[in-house]
Amino acid sequence: MRNCLLIFLACFMWSCNNSKKNDVSQVVEKKQLTAKDILGNPEYLAMSYGGYRHADHSIEPTLDELKEDMKILHALGIKMLRTYKVHLPQAENLLKVISELKKEDSNFEMYVMLGAWIDCKNAWTDQAPIHNEESADNKPQMEKAVALANQYPDIVKVIAVGNEAMVKWAATYYVEPWVILKWVNYLQDLKKEGKLPKDLWVTSSDNFASWGGGGEEYHVEDLNKLIKAVDFLSVHTYPMHDTHYQPEFWLNQDGLEGKTDMEKVEISMQRAKDYAIMQSGNVKKYMESLGVNKPIHIGETGWASFSSGQYGADGSRACDEYKEALYYKHMRDWTNEARMSCFYFEGFDEPWKGGDNSGNSEKHFGLFTVDGKAKYALWDEVDKGTFKGLTRNGNPITKTYNGDKEALMKDVLVPPAAAEAKQSH
Repeated sequence: MRNCLLIFLACFMWSCNNSKKNDVSQVVEKKQLTAKDILGNPEYLAMSYGGYRHADHSIEPTLDELKEDMKILHALGIKMLRTYKVHLPQAENLLKVISELKKEDSNFEMYVMLGAWIDCKNAWTDQAPIHNEESADNKPQMEKAVALANQYPDIVKVIAVGNEAMVKWAATYYVEPWVILKWVNYLQDLKKEGKLPKDLWVTSSDNFASWGGGGEEYHVEDLNKLIKAVDFLSVHTYPMHDTHYQPEFWLNQDGLEGKTDMEKVEISMQRAKDYAIMQSGNVKKYMESLGVNKPIHIGETGWASFSSGQYGADGSRACDEYKEALYYKHMRDWTNEARMSCFYFEGFDEPWKGGDNSGNSEKHFGLFTVDGKAKYALWDEVDKGTFKGLTRNGNPITKTYNGDKEALMKDVLVPPAAAEAKQSH
């Protein structure tokens, strides 16, 4: 009997020790996740994030408001966020909030691709921008990004140098690729010197054309060097914008004859998905033509739920909540299957964007309204109780249209034929 008891105690202690080891290894595993582990992993969905809730951009989101948003996004399965600039308090406050939430709840997990804004000389001034010279503000941006990455190595997994900083239609601020290359090399050198975490990934987040997937004017040697210098390519694709600017795919009537209005909408949104895949594929072809093989992730894509302008009822008729929902599902399905991250744009509507016109599409890219209503893309999540107990601006998370799908469907716009589109311009 005594021997049996000893054996039982030995087994019990071994089991406890083994259990402790497993617990420790799980904690260690969480701490050691790198960008390489996170990006392209469907268990770590990505989102572009701005928490500004007012038309006045100078009103910063409070720590409590940021915390509110993090809980909502985490409930949705978002575990990787993209921010845009570090010279305003939001990015630093966001990292602080994530750190606090992790201490409060061991199951809370959130990582960040930290953006450092890059401008050319004279950007955003009344002087002519000089695109082949850089702003003096770039250096402090980069230094701040480095400081935050070192302060929060468990959260900051990527630094992105610039946001659409090389694309030539960003006429007020774009820079030539050598500027981005300079700062990417600066970060990569800091990693080699042990002054940044060695597993931190470095990229630039830019339009597909800027990465070589568009016109030959972008195919310059400094871009080729940049593609070789980054750890991955963060590519933007916006079929929604091209329903106006490059509308051939949107106005193409082939296969639409005899279809119902809803079938036309479904076919058009499938084409939008194919268009995004094509643009990403063009970047891949250009990269491979240089003998390079690196991961490509979608740094930004999205679809507005409303436009009173060129994407609305009097324009390409692209924007409504139903199409936004279709596009969101298409992007998640494609990128998850392809093992790509998609920093979907964006979590919440931001009223400061797009000027004074309340119908400007830039204000309506969120999957949630400012007051916390879930748009149609997330109605199923509301039904499942995903956001139970969570609030935004003091409001529980409810559905837009009061959940009345019939009312929502009345606002669905049918894409125009080419002849109609000409008449509306």
